[in-house]
Amino acid sequence: MNAQQNNMTVNIRTGSGIAIIWNGEKISYDRLAERIDFWQEKLSGIKSGTVVAIEGDFSPESIAILLVLINTKSIIAPLDLKQHEKNKKKYEIAEVELLITCNPKDEVTIETIENFNNGQKNSYYQEIINRNVPGLVLFTSGSSGQPKAAVHDLSKLLEKFKVERKALVTINFLLFDHWGGLNTLFHILFNGGSVVTLQERNPDYVCRLIEEYHVELLPTSPSFLNLLLIGRAYERWNLKSLQVISYGAEPMPENLLNKVNSVFPGVKLLQTYGLIELGVLRSKSESNESLWVKIGGEGYQVRVVDGLLQIKSDSAMLGYLNAENPFTEDGWFMTGDSVEVKDEYFRILGRKSELINVGGEKVFPQEVENIILELDFVEDVVVFGAKNPILGTVVAAKVKIKSPDSVDDKALIIAIKKHCNGRLSRFKVPVQISISRENIVNERFKKGRYGN
Repeated sequence: MNAQQNNMTVNIRTGSGIAIIWNGEKISYDRLAERIDFWQEKLSGIKSGTVVAIEGDFSPESIAILLVLINTKSIIAPLDLKQHEKNKKKYEIAEVELLITCNPKDEVTIETIENFNNGQKNSYYQEIINRNVPGLVLFTSGSSGQPKAAVHDLSKLLEKFKVERKALVTINFLLFDHWGGLNTLFHILFNGGSVVTLQERNPDYVCRLIEEYHVELLPTSPSFLNLLLIGRAYERWNLKSLQVISYGAEPMPENLLNKVNSVFPGVKLLQTYGLIELGVLRSKSESNESLWVKIGGEGYQVRVVDGLLQIKSDSAMLGYLNAENPFTEDGWFMTGDSVEVKDEYFRILGRKSELINVGGEKVFPQEVENIILELDFVEDVVVFGAKNPILGTVVAAKVKIKSPDSVDDKALIIAIKKHCNGRLSRFKVPVQISISRENIVNERFKKGRYGN
């Protein structure tokens, strides 16, 4: 059965063109269609509305299975294979009934998960079943506590891919359990492009694949771009095929943006904006050198209330399985992102939850980080709030340096404070500074501001 003729909710092109590059193997659209047909038959016993977790990374089998589960109108929970132990709690939260695992060799195992809800579906799942559509469950990172599970009507998220757009040869850097990663995958496959999947996510490996497969688009995070520049991986590989670098998932320091623009002068730099609760919005950076971005596009309305961004969309999640409703009474999602506004453009200042309150004064971590990154001996920095018996909270910083172990940490701390005193208001200057020689980004290539 041809993948475009089996009444699938999503349509994948056929032909000899390359759909997926995985572990050195080029998978054509015809070959992907064969795998879809195989899993369509193998999983034919799955009833619509079944909660199925797929644990893996982007690979031929996981992608084919994902597309089949969309067609069977399952409720899908994509999970990162490397987080297997942490995922066990997510099985419980999402009320998973079936677990499909794709290991690093792309070998597939299927097992039933014992579920204690006596076959009763929660109200969000029941709504998806009543609509007769596929569902999607995405988890927040859980950096400040238990991860929240966002439930989507997946058919609404997929609606935008019906509009045909240009698809570049793209590295799918963002993870399998991240909507940014899924959004990239669907955009590429529905438009006949080629997706280059990763077995590792380190700068040299990524740059090697860019050279080998003439990658045109690299979607990634500012933290990864910083690692790429620090290690100078861009000098060891031919990256001339790159046309676009899109960045998101966390705020971009202005200092880092300038460096990226200098190293890749002919590449378009595009700031993206998306949330697991909303999907990925259309975006347009004011320029390569600017952190101002226009966001919205078809199906999205944007407004700012008390300096915080709110977004309304028909494709927004139905709600959280394990947290309170984050929508206003008139249906706007409260993002928690503090922003500045200039005409049609926004500048994302950071999460309200990450704001540091120093004796009533507000400090955005990104502003302090950008100043510290001006120092030549600083490789990276994460700024966060630390408890203080007098002020309640003070600014703290963990600084990764380029210098060897023999360098005196006390002298570095004095230099950092002196630099900050000359560039920042007194209440923004870090009171607590620790020097690190280890990476300060997490496994998702983002800075964690909790528990530092």
